[in-house]
Amino acid sequence: MGDLMLCDLLIAGGTVVNETGRFRADVAVKDGFIVFVGHPDFAPPATCTLDATGNYVIPGAIDVHTHIREPGMTQKEDWTTGTRAAAAGGVTTIFDMPNTDPPVWSLEAFALKREAAERQAHVNFGLYGLLDERSLDALPALAEAGVIGFKLFLGNTTGNLPAPNDGAVLEGFEILAELGLRCSIHAENSPMLFWRENRMKAAGRDDAFAHLAARADIVALESLNRSIVLSEWTGARIHIVHESCMRSIPVIRDAKARGVPMTVETGPQYFLLAAEDLTGDKARIARLNPPIREGAQRQPIFQALVDGTIDMLGTDHAPHAMAEKQHASFWDNACGFPGVETSMRLMLTQVHQGRMTMEHYVRMASAAPARAFGLYPRKGVIQPGADGDIAVVDPGREGTIRGADLQSLRSRFTPYEGMETVGAPIATIVRGRIVMEGGTVLDAPGWGRMERPQMPKPEPRNLATTTKAILRPDAQSW
Repeated sequence: MGDLMLCDLLIAGGTVVNETGRFRADVAVKDGFIVFVGHPDFAPPATCTLDATGNYVIPGAIDVHTHIREPGMTQKEDWTTGTRAAAAGGVTTIFDMPNTDPPVWSLEAFALKREAAERQAHVNFGLYGLLDERSLDALPALAEAGVIGFKLFLGNTTGNLPAPNDGAVLEGFEILAELGLRCSIHAENSPMLFWRENRMKAAGRDDAFAHLAARADIVALESLNRSIVLSEWTGARIHIVHESCMRSIPVIRDAKARGVPMTVETGPQYFLLAAEDLTGDKARIARLNPPIREGAQRQPIFQALVDGTIDMLGTDHAPHAMAEKQHASFWDNACGFPGVETSMRLMLTQVHQGRMTMEHYVRMASAAPARAFGLYPRKGVIQPGADGDIAVVDPGREGTIRGADLQSLRSRFTPYEGMETVGAPIATIVRGRIVMEGGTVLDAPGWGRMERPQMPKPEPRNLATTTKAILRPDAQSW
């Protein structure tokens, strides 16, 4: 073979696993793309060969829900530490939420974050724009600039962005329905949770379970139903983030059956951890929004993820400075913890235990996120023509999760402290470049590329009654 056929990387001897099945094959990458998947006898030569004998070769994970914290909150995390954590965890693309400082509600704020990311990122990234009352006029421009989608906070979170008025949400959905981009929704009812939280504070409740009590299932259920109604009316594509309630599952199933254009994610914390086990320091570390619920909810959530009712796995990677988790009052402790680095190990352990298959994992961690956000089949599958975003996984690699080992250098704590895992990524490849090998993250600042979605044709509904339509004097809305 001539020099034209010389590839940059050959992954040899492994078993390729896509969502549809597995097969023995070598995989070659050239100029950032997979150019060969096939029998070793026909594999092209390459300048670099990675031995994957006995291991799985899977599409790199796509984490649609991370908080990198830069700009404005770099005491918690920045684009270097956050994307090194992703690389360590077999994650080749992350989507960063817009509740930074400033929030991504303007082209200027978007440009500020993009510059920081492009300078430091070790893995690919998508940037969310913010949907709120102040950003409605900027939504089309942000879409044109290349946001991966938009984020709507119906419940409060880090940054304390106020939940928008429902009228503004409706108008925002009308705009997004015409743009075709997906809106990720933090579905908790903000007035309910604040009312309940303030009532408990006044009554002197400051215990580990007070946060869960403020955000009882009804707070999420009401917001989920409202989001579905608005999506169904407008045609806006929505994505429910960090689903935590088993009572949501029939609601989601029914909405999807009616054709509501929605997808849903959950995270490992909602089916591996239980509120009743979290007291003292553990409770402070594991405080997040929505809260980890009682243990009885774990299996229904896990089953819904495996059967596809819940489409995908996210992490809500939410690092904080350690001091922000050590306040005397439970209410004063920051919500969230790192997750992007540990997720694959936790899920491979579920595979090892026989609770799910590798094919299930590839669907929920890579293929489904790529489909939902307009990146498939460029990502989410090992096949010729796809991006060379790959994780090599050792299914038998044993380990113990330790916060002290995390790449999120300012946020070295985890609610999974001491948990034993079986299965781990041993190489992470981003567009053909090895960014992690043997557990060691290699220096690759700026290698990560911003990903733009290519969504299906928009399908807006009820156009005669949109806010834009009724502002015209000749509008007829009957």
